Amino acid sequence: MLYSLAEYLTQFYSGFNVFQYLTMRTILGVLTALLISLLVGPVMINFLANYKIGQSVRVDGPQSHLDKAGTPTMGGTLILVAIVTSTILWSDLSSRFVWIVLFVTIGFGTIGWVDDFKKIVYGNSKGLSARAKYIWQSVIGLGAALALFHTAQFPIETQLIVPFIKDILIDLGWFYVVLAYFVIVGSSNAVNLTDGLDGLAILPTVLVGGALGVFAYLTGNFNFSNYLGIPYVPGVGEMVVFCGALVGAGLGFLWFNTYPAQVFMGDVGALSLGAALGALAVIVRQELVLFIMGGIFVVETVSVMLQVASFKLTGRRLFRMAPLHHHFELKGWPEPRIIVRFWIITVVLVLIGLASLKIR
Repeated sequence: MLYSLAEYLTQFYSGFNVFQYLTMRTILGVLTALLISLLVGPVMINFLANYKIGQSVRVDGPQSHLDKAGTPTMGGTLILVAIVTSTILWSDLSSRFVWIVLFVTIGFGTIGWVDDFKKIVYGNSKGLSARAKYIWQSVIGLGAALALFHTAQFPIETQLIVPFIKDILIDLGWFYVVLAYFVIVGSSNAVNLTDGLDGLAILPTVLVGGALGVFAYLTGNFNFSNYLGIPYVPGVGEMVVFCGALVGAGLGFLWFNTYPAQVFMGDVGALSLGAALGALAVIVRQELVLFIMGGIFVVETVSVMLQVASFKLTGRRLFRMAPLHHHFELKGWPEPRIIVRFWIITVVLVLIGLASLKIR
């Protein structure tokens, strides 16, 4: 919106050309989303608290969580508002990638909002049924995958890039739709499973989102992609602005979500942020790198799968409780220690992912 306005105003004053630069618009996107989060956050927290929109706690979970009962939740709505507003203000709205990633983010956020609303406001502990949730996730994920496939303008947009190995591009054909679908839906659920401790999910999301922004900028710039020897994908550079908005909104939310949390993001935040990361990875052609950088999300998800499989097959549990962060809680680790160590691991994994840009 403001990008188009600045483009129009350049005919009257050349200084408005500064807003044509991706780097400037990304910085403004970060600051706009951060400012929205910091200003609206206290108002939203008070609103949620006044209407008793609070977190319910599992009685069979770690005893330390009982004190968290009643903490305002559905704070992910704040993240969504900040991301969408900042993206619309500073992005080139003629980009199909912008609208597809916004469709995914808002769509999955809506699913999470309905789930949270049913749990908290209606007192329905189950919220949306697992079947209904998965069906709607599939509709949106598959819709985005098909949109990307049918609007692809260059072969690279549907080819799989193998990290750390140069010049290996695998033509996916229609399997691209399957891969994109599973990356978007899987990433959404993985972040949702990780969101169990104060700030545990949001900072890794910010780190991975910021790193995907680096990939978007370099992949969408012919000179940089040629220098680094990575495939050039025209148009994906615009995703940097969205990544900047995600980083700003996430940091602003972390201000209130850090231990001890004043607000939780709920499914509305976790499902939408996870899906956004998945969509970004698909658009910038870095699905495998997302698997590396989001290793914490992957491990948390695998721990749940192993726990369920082990109990069904042998009647025994591999972990004291799943997802994995609860296992460490029940072993006696303080919550801040688990959170910070998971953050440190994510920093290392993100650096490994970024190294794939040069080690090829």
